[in-house]
Amino acid sequence: MDEAIGWLLDIYADSEGGIILWLLEDDGKRLRLQMDFSVTLYAAGDFALLRQAWIYLKAKDVKLERMTRRDLFLGERDVMSVTTSNPSKLPKIFSALSLQFPSLDYYDADIPLSLRFIAQTNTHLLGRCRVKLDEEWALAIEPLDSPWEIDPTPIPLRILTLSPDVNPVIRKPMSLKIKYKQGEYSLALEPTRSFLVGLKADLKRIDPDLILTEYGDTWLFPSLKLWTKESGIELNPNRDQSRGIQTRRADSYFAYGQVVYRGAQAHLFGRWHIDRHNAMSFGEYGLEGVMEQARVTGLGVQEMARKSPGAGITAMQMYTALRNGVMVPFQKQQVEGKKTLAELIRADHGGLIYQPIIGLHSHVAQIDFSSMYPAIMVKHNISPETVGKDESPEGLVPKTLRPLLEKRLMLKNIISELNPRDCRVEILKARAAALKWLLVVCFGYLGYKNARFGKIESHEAVTAMSRELMLQAKEVAEDMGFTVLHMYVDCLFVQQAGFEKSSDFTPLMDAIVQQTGIPITLEGVFKWVAFLSSKRDVRVPVPNQYFGAFLDGSIKYRGIELRRRDTTLWVRKIQLAVLEIMAQADTPNKLAECVPDVLAFVEHCKRNLKTGRIPLEELIVRQKLSRVLDGYKSPSPAARAALQLQATGRVIAPGQSVQFLFTRGAPGVHAWELEEALDPGRLDTKRYCMLLDRAMRTVLDPSKPLIIPERLL
Repeated sequence: MDEAIGWLLDIYADSEGGIILWLLEDDGKRLRLQMDFSVTLYAAGDFALLRQAWIYLKAKDVKLERMTRRDLFLGERDVMSVTTSNPSKLPKIFSALSLQFPSLDYYDADIPLSLRFIAQTNTHLLGRCRVKLDEEWALAIEPLDSPWEIDPTPIPLRILTLSPDVNPVIRKPMSLKIKYKQGEYSLALEPTRSFLVGLKADLKRIDPDLILTEYGDTWLFPSLKLWTKESGIELNPNRDQSRGIQTRRADSYFAYGQVVYRGAQAHLFGRWHIDRHNAMSFGEYGLEGVMEQARVTGLGVQEMARKSPGAGITAMQMYTALRNGVMVPFQKQQVEGKKTLAELIRADHGGLIYQPIIGLHSHVAQIDFSSMYPAIMVKHNISPETVGKDESPEGLVPKTLRPLLEKRLMLKNIISELNPRDCRVEILKARAAALKWLLVVCFGYLGYKNARFGKIESHEAVTAMSRELMLQAKEVAEDMGFTVLHMYVDCLFVQQAGFEKSSDFTPLMDAIVQQTGIPITLEGVFKWVAFLSSKRDVRVPVPNQYFGAFLDGSIKYRGIELRRRDTTLWVRKIQLAVLEIMAQADTPNKLAECVPDVLAFVEHCKRNLKTGRIPLEELIVRQKLSRVLDGYKSPSPAARAALQLQATGRVIAPGQSVQFLFTRGAPGVHAWELEEALDPGRLDTKRYCMLLDRAMRTVLDPSKPLIIPERLL
């Protein structure tokens, strides 16, 4: 009997039965292994219906058993288990069964195959393992590390980058840029046969583990399918040549108050494909962050790159349930308990917000609770099945979050001890950011209407506890002589005369931790910070809009134009440059000395715009469509641009971002992705100057102690 040691790259169902594993061995070989693997779903409900379902399934190739299994909320239930040795057939079995018997309760019916595998074997994706082999069959698998290791052994991945020479949405590409390691070259797309032969040779020679593309989902792989059919040259980008490309259609859905568009997808077998332009959070934490999420969630790298962190935290809860013998319901079963109006008003509050004191303030410390909501869930054992109970074993949600919370805190501690120039810092920051997003969404999923293990009462319990902790922190600060300028959900801004260095605030932080039991961090000490007022009424503060400069000169800003996705790059660059000029001031009083430089710089930028020196790419406005185009009574600029694209045959769906430029005259916009380029003379420079003026008023707000003459704005 042989064995292989390496990293587990991929898991998927084999159409013939069992599963396929891909292993990257220590010697560099990529092994395709088959393994026997059975999967089970459960049905519960009326005994007579279960009996009918039993008779219905007897004719199918499944194993049926009667047993007792645990429901998180209902306790032990008598269920019918349905087991198949061919995981690829389970979706069809469940679809037919649920259609025939819709009144039954179903469990473990749609759990991702990778989660079932790691729950049974205790291995994890991207983890090192030892596999006992009989030729190409895996007989047993043993984990050699854990997803919770802080410093996992790096995986020697081969990464091939493919990108067209132009945006295929705007113009027809003429070549494909290919990059591997330090080498970079281009393949002409025509003649098609030569291109396909060249690309096929590159894939065979490099044998990449990851194909990283630009517009791969929406242009490259659909085009390859068409070109191979027309030319007769077979090109299969999968490492597993027995499989084709798995495609998923584009769709729009409503989440958290906005319409989200998810583009079409192309998934590969045996290797990964990630489209930079169709990966939800890839731009935020990159490949290292995606791989970190894949390790801890059990979802594949291709899945995790395209899905929201909410899908990741759901997968982690499923895994916890599987490991603890809890069935995962196919649909949410728990509903909100009955409440009187008074009880609803008392319970239905969010996080605590203490309105800021408008204006400029010097030497202000920002103190943040570290992952406050997850920490509350873990410390106080808040979970859907434990809320309202005095004594309960650790709940499913705290059990899921505890290792995640601990790992992120350890990563942040390591980062704080490293030199900022250390090459490891960026990788560790990406991994910590990926874990942060999982922790951020775990709270929202407690109250999410479709969450399998959600219950609104547990969501309300967390916010109630957070409000109490913030009030405790405020009382501690005020008892020690500090002025609390602002509090926002999980952070507070404090100030006291004579307290100017980070170390001055250490006693306060120690006292808050001792009082609340929740870890906190010092985000930094501002030389000066500005809390902004409403543009409609200068007497009304805006809690989530502020900016300031730390002692080291770095800048922090929230809620202003720099943070808005629909702000043009030109305006963002200018506003950031202005803040960098202002950051040179050590006190609020010295900010007045920066004003002439700021105004001169802004006027210079406006002259560059009017004389055509600004690239049109920097003036693009990006806005999302909130509805179908026919649903607009008075079309917004984005809708007018979308109508221009629609006239050329493009299909624009709700949730998609539309790029356009403001122009003089009707219709007032020019869609950026139109094949016809805009005449720069038609650019509405007055409109862009107005956008810039608005951004400048934000940072030079007359309502602050720094008074700027209105005529200069």
